[in-house]
Amino acid sequence: MVKRIAHELKEHIPFTALGALTGIIIMVIVVLGNVPHHISDTVFHILHPVHVLLSALVTTAMYMRYKKGKVWVVILIGWTGAIGIATISDAMIPYLGGNLLHAKMEFHVPFIEEWWINLLALAGIGIGYWRQTTKIPHFGHVLLSTWASLFYIMAFGIADDWIPLLPFIFLILFVAVWIPCCLSDIVYPLVFLGNEPEPPSPERRETVS
Repeated sequence: MVKRIAHELKEHIPFTALGALTGIIIMVIVVLGNVPHHISDTVFHILHPVHVLLSALVTTAMYMRYKKGKVWVVILIGWTGAIGIATISDAMIPYLGGNLLHAKMEFHVPFIEEWWINLLALAGIGIGYWRQTTKIPHFGHVLLSTWASLFYIMAFGIADDWIPLLPFIFLILFVAVWIPCCLSDIVYPLVFLGNEPEPPSPERRETVS
């Protein structure tokens, strides 16, 4: 298990680094273009729910593909895997990272403040339960998660000048995607599969959770 996790963490580095780089480019455009603050808020509230929906869908589909559990177990795994990990990736780590940079950050828990996000998670679980063939490019998940984390920082954080902080923002985006992404794609399914066959890595199956 430890070797598997270490291998996947290593394999995720190129995807995550490139994703974080796209986030930095977007941030430069937003800052230099004086894009209104409310735009970042709107973009976050689009990207995060989509992230939750896709995470619930594929987490559920991957579990169902290898182990036909009871419906309540499937719902529990799909919901916690999507809501829990997406919240850590898109909100908690960006919030903590922004505070480390001494930016004025507001803490928000999207699935509590926006109750309908839970409905999207349930919709994703339903789709994944009935259809386990949906495939989503792994790099698409990396980009979606990276941009959601980025727009959380810009929507709920205020700094005197973001430009000098860009190298540190890169690290925040990298961590916000790298660890949770591996947790959702590798560790989380393995925990519930028990002795069932191990799911293929993202590089081989081109799916995300």
